[in-house]
Amino acid sequence: MSCSSVMFSLFLLSPCGQDGGGEVSAAVAAAISNPQRPAADLARDANRKPAEVLSFFHIEPGMRVLDLFSGGGYYTELLDSVVGENGEVIAHTNEAYIPFSGQIYQQRYAGGRLKHTATIISEADDLVLGERSLDAALLVLTWHDFLFEDPENGWLAIDESILVEKLCRAIRPGGILGLIDHVANSGGDPASVARDLHRIDPEVVRQSFSDTCFSLEAEAKFLHNGTDDHTLSPFDPSVRGKTDRFIFRFVRNAPS
Repeated sequence: MSCSSVMFSLFLLSPCGQDGGGEVSAAVAAAISNPQRPAADLARDANRKPAEVLSFFHIEPGMRVLDLFSGGGYYTELLDSVVGENGEVIAHTNEAYIPFSGQIYQQRYAGGRLKHTATIISEADDLVLGERSLDAALLVLTWHDFLFEDPENGWLAIDESILVEKLCRAIRPGGILGLIDHVANSGGDPASVARDLHRIDPEVVRQSFSDTCFSLEAEAKFLHNGTDDHTLSPFDPSVRGKTDRFIFRFVRNAPS
């Protein structure tokens, strides 16, 4: 092993800092350094900080994890490695997301690459999940998409209250719902902001989960970018991959 590899491993196994996810486990470190990961994924690591994210969401070997609206599968691949042979990842997407994800979606799953992952293609309102079948669910950069509809492009309306109820039934008590999204300025119409800027005010998300089975356990700031003024779409080249993002960790409450 080269000196640089040793230093990288030591970094991964060290604490992430005050607003990070704590100590990075060996399983997470191994997933990130897996030589089979696509080059396109590796290029995104610096801005996505997957070691901190997976640690903050308490992802561990043996878990059953839902990657909801998993897109091209960047996190699905990492989750597949972390949960290992005693765990399972459910990679969900819908028909509208597949062409948007590009060739990486097909390449990701070709030849059974991800041995611990099952794929589901379903609209959110039709999604079927087993009761208390999940240890965790991740929603990465997608909650804003639930606030608007675009039927001309195949994006159907999503009833977020129904989706939250589905997650309440599916995630075991004490399980984790991890959510990341692009920060929007407060005060705008949430649906218009989501449609035009693909962002969401963190307070809107808080309200979506108030009076539900989930409690906001912690939030992290390691994807905060103070130079992002929240006025541009994440697809604008000047901010793409480096938007200001909020990170919420919800815990599934025990039934009363």
